[in-house]
Amino acid sequence: MRYRTVNVFTHGSGRLTGNPLCVFEDAAALDTGQMQALALQFNLSETCFVTRSNKADARLRIFAPTYEMPFAGHPTLGAAYVVKALQDLPSHVSLELNVGVIRVTTDGSVLELRANPATHRAPRASPATFASALGLTESDLSGHPLWVNTGTEQLIVPLANAEAVRGMRVSYDLLSQATADSARPNAYAFAETGAGSLLSRYFFSRSGAMVEDPATGSATANLGGWYLANNTPLPLTLSIFQGEMTGRPSSLRLRIDESRNIYVAGEVIEVGRGEFEI
Repeated sequence: MRYRTVNVFTHGSGRLTGNPLCVFEDAAALDTGQMQALALQFNLSETCFVTRSNKADARLRIFAPTYEMPFAGHPTLGAAYVVKALQDLPSHVSLELNVGVIRVTTDGSVLELRANPATHRAPRASPATFASALGLTESDLSGHPLWVNTGTEQLIVPLANAEAVRGMRVSYDLLSQATADSARPNAYAFAETGAGSLLSRYFFSRSGAMVEDPATGSATANLGGWYLANNTPLPLTLSIFQGEMTGRPSSLRLRIDESRNIYVAGEVIEVGRGEFEI
């Protein structure tokens, strides 16, 4: 089985930045159990598997180490980069995911996906409860947290400043209780750091603990849904810095056009290729 390793949402000129991803080029011979086992074998945030599609340029399935994900941003962009190279496609790539067909535009090493329309709902827990779960005080929040879903539901938490983002100390037990109204404990916190820029961190559960993600495209898309829910003037473009505390600095771009369409972009760099025997 041939695979490629790419880094997605790389930052500056650093090749070993961004979020790493393994992409199996042709997974037609694998069943779901084998895909899940391979995701655990590689133990990255996500591993993805490309097969044929009659609706798009390729079919894509995305697996975290212990479960399948209907949508995730950095696997979509990373897989689109690989599919474009394998099929020698022009500047557009379409991928069939479990949430439908996602279209990706390419411009050299920079890829941009168009996310599905966002839905949102208010969480059951109070702002004070979320603040405590994040190791913060309620005064560190700058607005109301929201559950937002453009394919994967995540809790979007606005914070008052960059110091609050950097000072987060997430408790798995407290966040599990606070997010009991969703499938898995998770939280994406952000603070605006200047005109058109912000700092963010994303935490998700793995094996009974909280893990920090260096770059989260799905949460960036959901952040777009948060801005739409809060009636932010459009169009909007934001440069997002994530991964500072993980040792994997990452750069992401969020764009929302006048028609309320949400786009997520970043750079993809191939760093390795290999073969795996099943």
